[in-house]
Amino acid sequence: MLKEILLQVEKPARYIGNEINMVVKKPEDVDIRLAFCFPDVYEVGMSHLGLQILYYFFNRREDTYCERCFAPWYDMEEKMRENNIPLFALETGDSLKKFDFVAFTLQYEMSYTNIVNMLDLAGIPIWSKDRSEDDPIVIAGGPCAYNPEPLAEMVDIFYIGEGEVSYDEFLDLYKEMKKNGGTKEDFLEKCLKIEGIYVPKFYDVTYKENGEIASFTPNHPDAPKVIKKVIVKDMDTAFYPEKQLVPLIETVHDRVTLEVFRGCIRGCRFCQAGYVYRPVREKSCGKLLGLADSLLKNSGHEEISLTSLSTGDYRSFVELANGLIDNYSKDSVSISLPSLRIDAFSLDLMERVQAVRKSGLTFAPEAGTQRLRDVINKGITEEEILNGCALAFSGGWTRVKLYFMVGLPTETDDDLLGIVKLANAIVEKFFEIPKEERKGRPISVTVSSACFVPKPFTPFQWTAQSTVDEFMRKQKFVKTSMNRKQVKYNYHEPELSSLEGVLARGDRRVGKVIYRAWELGAKFDGWTELFKYDSWMQAFEDTGISKEFYANRERSYDEILPWDHISIGVTKDFFIKEMERAKAETVTLNCRKQCAGCGAAQFGGGVCFE
Repeated sequence: MLKEILLQVEKPARYIGNEINMVVKKPEDVDIRLAFCFPDVYEVGMSHLGLQILYYFFNRREDTYCERCFAPWYDMEEKMRENNIPLFALETGDSLKKFDFVAFTLQYEMSYTNIVNMLDLAGIPIWSKDRSEDDPIVIAGGPCAYNPEPLAEMVDIFYIGEGEVSYDEFLDLYKEMKKNGGTKEDFLEKCLKIEGIYVPKFYDVTYKENGEIASFTPNHPDAPKVIKKVIVKDMDTAFYPEKQLVPLIETVHDRVTLEVFRGCIRGCRFCQAGYVYRPVREKSCGKLLGLADSLLKNSGHEEISLTSLSTGDYRSFVELANGLIDNYSKDSVSISLPSLRIDAFSLDLMERVQAVRKSGLTFAPEAGTQRLRDVINKGITEEEILNGCALAFSGGWTRVKLYFMVGLPTETDDDLLGIVKLANAIVEKFFEIPKEERKGRPISVTVSSACFVPKPFTPFQWTAQSTVDEFMRKQKFVKTSMNRKQVKYNYHEPELSSLEGVLARGDRRVGKVIYRAWELGAKFDGWTELFKYDSWMQAFEDTGISKEFYANRERSYDEILPWDHISIGVTKDFFIKEMERAKAETVTLNCRKQCAGCGAAQFGGGVCFE
């Protein structure tokens, strides 16, 4: 039946497995079966580095078989429901119901309805309280797990931190419990003693009349008051696969991915990733060159991508980039560099990397004026941006992309006008080049603006988000102010960002909205063409939950936040201090220039001890 169905859907290769480097085991030969579930379509999930790392990390254990599962696209889901085919894993085709663990990675808040949909398709009860001993244990991890509360009544266990640290202890415990006939409840209780594990059922929440959290307390003697994230201290000795799954169809990123370091030395006040992955921990250049060799040999890919939050801050960056170019350019293997900060711009390096074809330049000033860049601690000046562009134009580049955010804290119309002025100034820099040297090449500047979403574990976690109407006014203001034909302006849908703001800072009550939105047809919310804003608005109305309470309200420093029981190492006092520095328009230097005492030194490694 499945073969017949696959002939009727778009891209059947999304559902068949059998990729190069896929792990094959016999389910009857293992003690633990774990389904790694990515709540988006195959092409997106297969481009995700975390999946590649954890897939091989779990499968290196002889007693464990980790298989993959992705959200089926609309056409496939329709056929599965029509023919009563439950959601299955790619490696064996077995239903997720047969697994010990169904593990979701939370990369993006707008994938939450897909998690509900996948559980439903698998025949697994959506609410934790409704699951029996026969149902798999549902786990979730990843960046959005740092505020687990919107999914706390659907997910049995949250893993807080980096997977390579505690999962072996976790699986050893499960294997022992299974062998000794322990119940799921016994296992959940014993998990409370493993670092980085949060089991929501062992915590009670009460609320004040005004809707704020009144108390958040453990209801089990072994449940810690605060769950501290776990991190890898030594990146050179940490597990990293020497091969990657090679898809049979084109995915978002078809290339070898090298993780250069984790964390970020920059303290951009809007950036959650920059804080939750602290401290910076680097891999050595020799280790990376060795990995590049084995990954290319084992995959056949013709592109290497360097990935980290601010890759230009890697201390051996020039040595690594030159090493990769020297080793592989003769074999026509291209090197994909991330968007480098303009203050670390190396024209010589870019010339070598892009000798065949010059791509565009990508810069992220984030704000249009120096005042607002200081508020968000971007640490880059207009002079550096213009000098970087001038250098690039003289080297033959003619296409520039600029990324901004609208709705940032303290933003005024002058700041919005600054976006237009900066784009125009870049065009003018190009026309400073003598006409004969331009050789008739046109200049193209593309300006994109996203809507600011306040995130947990950032200095801006207390701020109010702009309303949809405010975002629309700001975007229209920028668009109508653009007055040069060389500048093109794109902007994000504010409705989507507004909902992201609710889910990012939501508490347990928001789970009811997610469930109701799914009932009303919401899924693949991150896909503009499938996003159903009306379903979400109806869900808020049906559940009696206020969207504005979560998105558009400023919090006080003493309010209990839904994620206060999670510790990322960076202290709340530090975030308060940074918020006050933002109000004062004061810049905080990066970690290598001056330690700001954020608290991440408690992990005992990384940049804090260089």
